[in-house]
Amino acid sequence: MKLYPIETGNFKLDGGAMFGVVPKTIWNRTNPADDNNLIDIAARCLLIEDGDRLILVDTGMGNKQSEKFFGYYSLWGTHSMDKSLAKYGFHRDDVTDVFMTHLHFDHCGGSVQWNADKTGYEPAFKNAKFWSNENHWEWATKPNPREKASFLSENILPMQESGQLNFVKRPEGDFLETSELGFGIFFADGHTEKQMIPHIKYKDKTIVFCADLLATAGHIPIPYVMGYDTRPLLTMPEKTKFLTSAADNDYYLFLEHDAHNEIVTVQHTEKGVRLKDVFTAEEILT
Repeated sequence: MKLYPIETGNFKLDGGAMFGVVPKTIWNRTNPADDNNLIDIAARCLLIEDGDRLILVDTGMGNKQSEKFFGYYSLWGTHSMDKSLAKYGFHRDDVTDVFMTHLHFDHCGGSVQWNADKTGYEPAFKNAKFWSNENHWEWATKPNPREKASFLSENILPMQESGQLNFVKRPEGDFLETSELGFGIFFADGHTEKQMIPHIKYKDKTIVFCADLLATAGHIPIPYVMGYDTRPLLTMPEKTKFLTSAADNDYYLFLEHDAHNEIVTVQHTEKGVRLKDVFTAEEILT
């Protein structure tokens, strides 16, 4: 097995929205805001090469939305899906599976693209199976008013219409030891219904793709919950369980949204679980 970080593009989000009730004087220390109160955000995906399978975890925003849409998110940097795949000798047609932690636009928008004449949409990975779960799919395709702007039908429905959509089997509890894709999955409901957090056994390590359960290294303290979470009071016990396990088992936490910290570890302290070490993806994955 080999793992590769796939940088699909950077953007910015409101720091207050990203940290909920936490005062700016506190979160600004770890995630400094610009003059518009915006903080740097990454869309860092993960590619898993395992035998004859090439599994992509999340796909970023994509590039099919309007200029007005992208204007809300202050895109910056030069990363793209195609350039990142090419860096490691791959093309999007090589991808066999696309695993979506959840279906918010910044996690799955790159899964679907315009067709050749821009009259409709098609899967951006024509040879891949797309993976979600039934509970989350139902949630995303019949969105509540709070999340409606994050669940865009053009990002979601073409995966089903193409016949490429598959569902991960749900466990009885909140952790699936081994999924159809060869890794474990923690199911979390605080951010959105049945977000899936991959736990990948890699050499002598466990690499955890944190998605929106832990957006950045600055979100490690338990009460630091995003304003975007639909059930913030549920996020806190989920984070407690997850971070306790991460500290107990020396997990390497792969941060999808932290533009400046790629992989971190955590440790137990008198104040609770806190940041231990910071690594580049190259240090851990190569």
